[in-house]
Amino acid sequence: MTTTTRPARRTPRQRVLRTAGTGAVAALGLALAMTSPATAQPAGTPSAAASTTVSPAGHHFTATLSGKATFKAGVVTVTCTTSVSSGQVPAAPGNHNPAGPVSSSTTPATYSSCTTSMPGVSATVTTTGTWGVAMQNGAPVTAGLTIPTGGFVLKTSGLASCTVTAAPTSAATVNGSWTNGAPSTLAFTNASVPVKVVGGFGCPTSATTSTFNATYTVRDTTDPTSQITVTG
Repeated sequence: MTTTTRPARRTPRQRVLRTAGTGAVAALGLALAMTSPATAQPAGTPSAAASTTVSPAGHHFTATLSGKATFKAGVVTVTCTTSVSSGQVPAAPGNHNPAGPVSSSTTPATYSSCTTSMPGVSATVTTTGTWGVAMQNGAPVTAGLTIPTGGFVLKTSGLASCTVTAAPTSAATVNGSWTNGAPSTLAFTNASVPVKVVGGFGCPTSATTSTFNATYTVRDTTDPTSQITVTG
């Protein structure tokens, strides 16, 4: 005669713990899916990035804010009307990458003439370190602006004293788009920037990201009759 062993019945408490454990594993899996890089490419995705050429090779350039730049953290928005940065296109053959972006270092973007959305609160921005820009040919042409660790610090004073540090723990890349023209433009639309906010009353201390909007005109300062362009 064969004896069948039945699984032990779980108590109500054991069933609750098992259900809770399953939910925790599912939540952890969701978190990993949201934060881990993708390991597989969608169907039809090219195996390598497109060829990129930034011209003219070796020329210096200046990026000047067109209009205004805004930084929003929580309910606070800071608006600056003056910003500039400069850099140099890599000399040949470094200005060409057969399968990826072309990168170069730039001076820290300076920001001045800044106001806030809070009455009685003023703002100043300090930038430091070596910044960088990477251009990738495509449709559209994309650009990544790299801010070094702690390279951007926004401070408010007056009725609210806050300090907002961008890229607080490691270098961060802000994604934008490039348009060839006369002059060419570099635009950031609702770009996300990691931040840390410290301060007292009125400071958005719970914010961990800031939304950045700005458009820059990029001019060739080596030869003002030329344009900085990104092609394949």
